[in-house]
Amino acid sequence: MAKKTFESSLKQLEDIVREMESGELTLEQAVKKYETGIAQTRFCLDILDKTEKKITQLNRDGDGDAKESLFETE
Repeated sequence: MAKKTFESSLKQLEDIVREMESGELTLEQAVKKYETGIAQTRFCLDILDKTEKKITQLNRDGDGDAKESLFETE
């Protein structure tokens, strides 16, 4: 099985939306697609959150002004 990535999850979300908008799914199928979509959404949001933290972190300088610096990983 291929590694789960942001891009593959986003593609799966797009496919789910297209299928649900078609109106051709039964209620049971639509609910399963919805559940899968929620899981993919959470996965994508988690990756976006982690990526944002890796890129920048807001700090305050001596004057209390916000400045951006690279995020230091542990």
